[in-house]
Amino acid sequence: MYKLITKIKLRLWAEIVKKARNTFLYPFIYKSYWHSLLFLKKEGVDNDYFYFTARPNPVAGIGHQMANWIAGYWFARQFGLDFAHIPFSNSKWESFLGFGEGETAVVNLLNIGYKKVKLPLFDEFNKAEVALQQKIIASYTHKKVVFIAEQDQGYRNQFGVMEAIKQKFHTAPARIKDQLIFDSESFNIAIHVRRGDIVIGQENHNPNLLMRWQENGYFEKVLCRVIDTIKIEKSIAIYVFSQGLKKDFPEFEQFENLHFCLDMNAQDSFMHMVNADLLITSKSSFSYKPALLNKGIKVCPKDFWHGYPDSEDWILADENGNFELY
Repeated sequence: MYKLITKIKLRLWAEIVKKARNTFLYPFIYKSYWHSLLFLKKEGVDNDYFYFTARPNPVAGIGHQMANWIAGYWFARQFGLDFAHIPFSNSKWESFLGFGEGETAVVNLLNIGYKKVKLPLFDEFNKAEVALQQKIIASYTHKKVVFIAEQDQGYRNQFGVMEAIKQKFHTAPARIKDQLIFDSESFNIAIHVRRGDIVIGQENHNPNLLMRWQENGYFEKVLCRVIDTIKIEKSIAIYVFSQGLKKDFPEFEQFENLHFCLDMNAQDSFMHMVNADLLITSKSSFSYKPALLNKGIKVCPKDFWHGYPDSEDWILADENGNFELY
């Protein structure tokens, strides 16, 4: 019952934020904004008592939740604050990712007298909105505060914390439990073909789901180009991670040493994408996040809502599956 009530409250608040976001009234729905109007300090800001965090959306998928966590980690740095950890809603993912290792937990801060202060949404590229965040934060000088980003606070170039989360993931205690089906003697290529919910989008013409759809032919072309252009000295093993039946992917029948991973659970699929020698991602946070943790080559759709590092191990393909090597 508690979880149900929490979900209802979150949805109601989300609707209020959605309706108010693009109006002049938006900041006024936050106590923190009123505080900044009444208690703005003119002297230098004392950050010694400040923490910043973002809550992984408990009603979203793990890729979405990771985007929330990463945004909190990134903006804590940008505002010169210490980061505080809020666990992922699923304890298995919390343990699996290991992002909370070595971080200060919000719950522990609250137990020693810290107060939670929610901040308004802001456009990271809008100087005025960023300045407002800084003004609000400054108004709490000398108080013990955990600033919490509004749910789903945007951060486009999530690779900004890539090295930090790589370190966390690859050294997490959960790694001793990892069991890969990859052939250690082969060059292992993982392909994520997003299906599931976006298949429904093709039927009801949901624009949010339509923008995520990519035909099998796209992945076939990318794979062919990978094999033709990237120097691979080992034998190749190909693993397709998706949902559905083998008959749904006839385009891949031409490839040798092909393995369909259509019933593998989410964590094992994620783990294999992280550990692939080459990962072909889809327009999905569920493969973009493993790409951030992957130490090999990543081939990704150029037209995506998150950014990519400018480096040789990140290759961007156009809508037709074509790409250029560095």
